Amino acid sequence: MSKRPTFYALLGTSGGKLNQFDQMLQARGLSGLRNRYQTVGLGYQTRINDFVLGMEVLHNRGGVSELDEFRMNYRTSRALLNVGYAFTEESRFQLIHYMSLGVGFLNFQMLPSERSENLDSFLANPAQGFILRKKDIQKGTFNYGNFLTEIGFQLSYDFDLPGRPEALQLITKMGYSFSPIQGKWNMHGISFDNAQSGAFIRVGAGISLADRNFFYKDASIGVSLIRGFHFTNAKAFNAKLEDAGLNPLTGSPSNWGLRILGNTDRLLYGAELYNLALSGKANAERNHSLNSLRIYGNMGYNLIEYRNIGIGALAGLGFGNIRYSLLKEAKPDFPELFEQREFDGYLKNNGLMMKPEVFVDYAIPMTKRKLFKLVFTAAAGYEIPLANYKLGDQSMASFMSGSYLSFGVGVRP
Repeated sequence: MSKRPTFYALLGTSGGKLNQFDQMLQARGLSGLRNRYQTVGLGYQTRINDFVLGMEVLHNRGGVSELDEFRMNYRTSRALLNVGYAFTEESRFQLIHYMSLGVGFLNFQMLPSERSENLDSFLANPAQGFILRKKDIQKGTFNYGNFLTEIGFQLSYDFDLPGRPEALQLITKMGYSFSPIQGKWNMHGISFDNAQSGAFIRVGAGISLADRNFFYKDASIGVSLIRGFHFTNAKAFNAKLEDAGLNPLTGSPSNWGLRILGNTDRLLYGAELYNLALSGKANAERNHSLNSLRIYGNMGYNLIEYRNIGIGALAGLGFGNIRYSLLKEAKPDFPELFEQREFDGYLKNNGLMMKPEVFVDYAIPMTKRKLFKLVFTAAAGYEIPLANYKLGDQSMASFMSGSYLSFGVGVRP
């Protein structure tokens, strides 16, 4: 029996059109939006004999079009489960046919080209453009929804890493993505279904553990769903909201995310991403949310391995963003929405992050043949922003930094 876990990062391009919106623009003598978007993503898969199981998180960003003093663009994100079959025997080269089923998020916005540089003036006059969202993950990851599917092929090839038993795997994926249920991505009288559909090609690279270099007990790469609690708050930002007559964002942020962690001779490596948010009613007319996405590359060492228990330490370096949305609930349908335009406000910033972390995990073999283990993890760490993370002129570094506690459950082949 062969097993091959792999984690990887992807870049790509995909088709995606806003047909009805483009027709509305063309009726006004304007050119349509760009009909392709760029993709970045993180994935994990494991091959057990000829069957392949995995998951991917993808972010797709459309091109920016300018009209008057506004910038229009759209983006989507997807979380997918993959099931596939390998047409080739276990070797350096793999050809896999796969199908995916998952959920997504869609954002379309028309906002000013120039961002607000002063938070007080922004809060006094937030109606600067409009933002439309379906399954708004900026209110929290569990707002993901509406089924999405993909059908495709994967080609991959292993290259040896000097002095290491792991292999560098180069990956190419091609196929077609679509929304299987028509009308699920309608917003304000226009269908955005076509933004979720189209042919794609993605290329990537990752770390693969091929059987030819390992016994089963020597190394593995696991994947976990994580739930984290952050011991920070938006106190300084809330003071600005209250001065502007808006309700504060209460509580401390929590997150849901994905962690991929490999272990080879106690050397740990991998990646994780998670999304944390605060949201609520700003006033009688508006909702607001404060959201941050964090993506880390991690390296570390397993300090103690005793039977099914592991205790280790990690250091992470990555990317974080901060996004504040102040959205009016009642907006008209198109084309009136396009003509009026000024309803919502949005501020964002991003930069580098780092963190130290310690963790303990416990693994339970789930089959007699030890195909995989069920892994429970508890981790504690401290996040440190390496940028100011300003919203307007207000620093959000105190919100971005702080200690956290997270728990995870996953599988390790």
